[in-house]
Amino acid sequence: MSYFLAGDIGGTKTLLQIGAADGTCAPLLQKSYPSAGYAGLSEMMDEFLREAGTTDITSACFALAGPVSGRRVKLTNLPWEVDADALAARFAIGRVALINDFEAVGLGIAALQPDDLLTLQAGEPQAHGVRVAVGAGTGLGVAWLSWQNGGYAVHPSEGGHMDFAPADATQYELLRYLQQRHGHVSYERIVSGPGLVAIFEFLRDSGHAIPSAPLVAAMQEGDVAAVIAQFASHGETAACMALELFISIYGAFTGNLALLALPRGGIFIAGGIAAKIAAQMQAGDFLRAFRDKGRFAGLLQTLPVHIVINPQVGLLGAGLCARRTG
Repeated sequence: MSYFLAGDIGGTKTLLQIGAADGTCAPLLQKSYPSAGYAGLSEMMDEFLREAGTTDITSACFALAGPVSGRRVKLTNLPWEVDADALAARFAIGRVALINDFEAVGLGIAALQPDDLLTLQAGEPQAHGVRVAVGAGTGLGVAWLSWQNGGYAVHPSEGGHMDFAPADATQYELLRYLQQRHGHVSYERIVSGPGLVAIFEFLRDSGHAIPSAPLVAAMQEGDVAAVIAQFASHGETAACMALELFISIYGAFTGNLALLALPRGGIFIAGGIAAKIAAQMQAGDFLRAFRDKGRFAGLLQTLPVHIVINPQVGLLGAGLCARRTG
């Protein structure tokens, strides 16, 4: 039997899957790896394929968090360079494709089931309408989907790096705070895991919020963004303020994308964060900011908005790409 290999490579974690090339059987093996724990993808694949016990791979597709052009890609939030031809030669893979991680998310949407989605706004969906995939994780991904030749074609972008546009006095303060750090402030500097931490630091340093001693202690022990989200779910004031500001800016950014694309086929919020804070995103701040577009607020209410709660949507898309490549 020949196999396909799919990978979803992010700044924090990498998912690898190997399965039958015809897609008829359950995956032979699927594993998650901490991306920063490996010097590169080849080292990770060595370990993965030893455990899988096979090297008969017909085709592979790797979804990468960064701009993809050609056969060699440098990732945005990970010090790796992935070379498709080098991987094909080293592992004797017939065909290797590299795609943007949100191109993979866009492809994976077609494979989702109804219970993979949490609807924030039902809207008025139109068959074959434009779709938008957006998602905050280690970075901020964006892709557009248009109906072509009986299916959706995916158009990856680097929309997460558009200039941040503050919407109120506090957000203007946040912009100035981050400009001192970075110069240019993109939405990704704010709407991402590191961005949530930056918002918290801004609120603390500017005196808008005073974190509790337990929160400060917990932040020294683990994933800071995850700790902030966890304490926010328990009502800790500083964490709640940070998460509320994060969600409002996330909603405003998504509303900007909606005005650009008019995605009557739906907006699909993926990434590693939305599903984990789904309860807070349902509370109202996200949609309020999403719709807060002046004369076009009514139009924004007609667009379907969903959270993708299946964390493997990118891997699903990479798997579809790998089988197609083969």
